[in-house]
Parts: sequence; structure tokens; C-alpha cells
Amino acid sequence: MAAPSAIPRRGLFIGGGWREPSLGRRLPVVNPATEATIGDIPAATAEDVELAVSAARDAFGRDGGRHWSRAPGAVRAKYLKAIAAKIKDKKSYLALLETLDSGKPLDEAAGDMEDVAACFEYYADLAEALDGKQRAPISLPMEKFESYVLKEPIGVVGLITPWNYPLLMATWKVAPALAAGCTAVLKPSELASLTCLELGGICAEIGLPPGVLNIITGLGTEAGAPLASHPHVDKIAFTGSTETGKRIMITASQMVKPVSLELGGKSPLIVFDDVDIDKAVEWAMFGCFANAGQVCSATSRLLLHEKIAKRFLDRLVAWAKSIKISDPLEEGCRLGSVVSEGQYKKIMKFISTARCEGATILYGGARPQHLKRGFFIEPTIITNVSTSMQIWREEVFGPVICVKEFRTDREAVELANDTHYGLAGAVISNDLERCERISKAIQSGIVWINCSQPCFVQAPWGGNKRSGFGRELGQWGLDNYLSVKQVTKYCSDEPYGWYRPPSKL
Repeated sequence: MAAPSAIPRRGLFIGGGWREPSLGRRLPVVNPATEATIGDIPAATAEDVELAVSAARDAFGRDGGRHWSRAPGAVRAKYLKAIAAKIKDKKSYLALLETLDSGKPLDEAAGDMEDVAACFEYYADLAEALDGKQRAPISLPMEKFESYVLKEPIGVVGLITPWNYPLLMATWKVAPALAAGCTAVLKPSELASLTCLELGGICAEIGLPPGVLNIITGLGTEAGAPLASHPHVDKIAFTGSTETGKRIMITASQMVKPVSLELGGKSPLIVFDDVDIDKAVEWAMFGCFANAGQVCSATSRLLLHEKIAKRFLDRLVAWAKSIKISDPLEEGCRLGSVVSEGQYKKIMKFISTARCEGATILYGGARPQHLKRGFFIEPTIITNVSTSMQIWREEVFGPVICVKEFRTDREAVELANDTHYGLAGAVISNDLERCERISKAIQSGIVWINCSQPCFVQAPWGGNKRSGFGRELGQWGLDNYLSVKQVTKYCSDEPYGWYRPPSKL
């Protein structure tokens, strides 16, 4: 597919319309596969955040919430389904923008757009079902009382999302927030905002009530921080680095504001000696090289049973050599560029440090020789790793996998859990009883058996330890944006009788 000569020039999407940022500043958009500047995005400031939050607050309470927050779920579902239909209509165009912005292969971006549409459709269905779940009765031990539960939207939510799956990660938050009846301010990463701004255009096209979804772009310090600290934002949902997540928690704690955090990972993949090696190798590659390894749940710590380690690594290198690394718009590309020059340098520094600490770069670790421009890195396999090394302990967020061997189940679990993170883990073995046992022992929010990285909108997503807390997707994703209210009624005609009535004169 040919790249367009220019990308659309958008403003900030606030109150249902477009506006230029308050200071008139814009940030360049660089195609990471060519290093060419292809356009720009608005650079919002605290003043723009104020306008966006005000628009969201107005939309939440407009006419007592009758048009959105307190409207029947079927009303909100209609808009979510309309967004999904537009995403499908614009799938090819949106995928192209995503590729130009992030450097991911066009096939991957197209798959992301399919998942975006499916996510909006899924939460449209949950919005419709929400009304039928209201007033759920609570069984009480006293006949004189009746009690039930209402689920209400939490309010105005700030949604701060990353650059690795720009529109998809935004949708994981926007779709359930809107389904619940919340209104929102979305702040995507400044490194990849194009498709999120296009979502604003889609919302305008389908007639989403003004202010229900507002989209601001810009730097984290200038736009993200004011959003996280805004007193009229009722919740922050954040996906990104652990360090930024810590700062958001500190800020939110000053106002006792709820947060949900999906942060970093250093996930293990345990491979036992009874497997089909080529099948397991492909899952190991998909678990760490898909999306150029820029995946929070990437199974970047490969644990191999010592009996198969050499054969497995020989096949892993052979498979890695066969990956097509190219301009992400080329047909069959399976490894595009990383997102930016800064990310490229960070990953290369990790590889250099691993070498200096005594690890072996078994394969990769450099720019592909046939690509002179763009932020491309070969799929990289690192062996002779100790558990004290940086490459074992820290999240790389690139196409880099480090390898250790193990002898026993117990040793495998100890190595798997030797991390501050707890987002995901995986185990591959033909012994399903062993897989079930290991899956219980791995300390993470997600465990895959005989695979790595499959993600379904129906299943919960989130981590433990320094990978954050709260769950996205499934019913759990909707619950993220709902507040539970208990309503209890006294049903007897008789006085309660705790106090004696005063004497009548």
C-alpha cells in the first residue's frame, strides 16, 4: 500500500469539535521506518486540559444525565456500535496511519483495527445488558428490610494510553468507560496519536453527544500530568511505564482518587523437554518479536529445560533468520521498526550492557544491514545470562529475548517468579497436569498454556506486583468504570422500636 502524501491535520477534539491548542504549538510526527517528518499533532497544555475536563463534566451532568450518564444502556450501545461500524469502514486507512505513526507491519495494524471494532461491539453488548442487572437484590437476614445494588458510572475519567498499540489500547479504556456511562478525556502518547485523533473524527461523524469523549494530544508533562491531577477528574486509568504509574498513584492519592494501572512486565516462558520444538519456537518468537517486542506482556525471559536447550536455540536462531524485516508497508513484513529514535537507542543500550556484563549475543543485536534508515533492530537472542544482569531484570520493550536453562519444575518456577513484575507468564509442555500446576505457581495476572500472547476481549487483562492493578477487558473492564451503590429500604408498617417514644402529656 502506498503511503499518502500528507496525513490529516487535526486539532484537539474537545466538546465534540476541533480546536487548536491554547499556545498554538504542535509536535512533529516522524515515520520511524523512514525517519521522515510526515506531519504534526497539537501540543496541549493545562489550559486545554481544563477545557476538555469541563466539556466532559458538562456532558456527564447535562439534563440530569438523561442523554448519557443516566440514559438506558441501549442508548449508549447505539453509539458504540456506530463507532465500530465506522472503524470497519475505515480499517485500511486507519491501519495505514497506525503503521506510518508507529512502524508496525501493516498486517499487524490491520489486525489491531479488527480488534478495535470488536472491542466497541463487545462493550455495546455489555452496555445493553447493564440495565437488566440493575437493582440486583441482596439476601438479608431481617424480613423488615429489602436491599439491592445499583451500578452507576464513576464520573469523568482520564484515560492515558501508550504508543505500542495506539488505537487499540485507547479502545480498551474508551469503550468500557463509555458503555458504563462515564464521560472521558483521552490522552494518547505523543509518539503515536494519529489514529486516536481519527477516533475523534469518527465520534463527530456518528453524532456522539458533545463532550462525551474528548481527545487531547501532547507531552506527558504538559498534558498528561495536569489531567492526572485535575480535581474534577473522578478516576485515572493508565497504561505505560511503572515509573510514570508511580507518579500517577502519588498524585491521585492526594485526592483519594481511584486509579487502575497496567504497567511494565518481564514475563517468563517456560519450555519443558517434552515439546514439539518447532511449535514451541514459533510461540517463543511470537511472544517476544511480534510488534517488535514492544509489548508489556512480552515473554522476554525464555526458560529452557537443559535437555532441549541446544536444539531449541539452534532452531530459534534458524527461525529468527527467516523473519522478514522490511519497511512495514511491504507485503509479508513481520518485523518493522521500533517507534522512535529514543526507543531505538534505549534498546541498543540494553544489548550493549548485556554484552559488557558477560552475556552472549547469540543472534542479532544490530541494525539489519539492508536497512540504512529507520529505527530497525534485528531480532536478538541473548544467552549466558545471570539473574543479576540488567537484561534479566529490566523491561527492554524491544525484540530482545534472554535465555536461561533449568533442570526441575521447582527451579523453573523460581526463575519465572524472580522478578518485580507480574503481568504474564507462559508454560509449554505436553503434560497438561504439569501445565496446570505451573500456571498456579506463576505469580502473574495472566498465564498462557502452550502459547504466548493470545488476547481476547472477553478475558480479563492485568497484572500483579509492579505490573499494576485493576483489570481491563471482559466484564472486569466495565466494572473498572462503575461505582456500586447499596440501596436498603425499611418495609414494615411498624415503628423500628429501638427507642421508647416520649410520654404523651
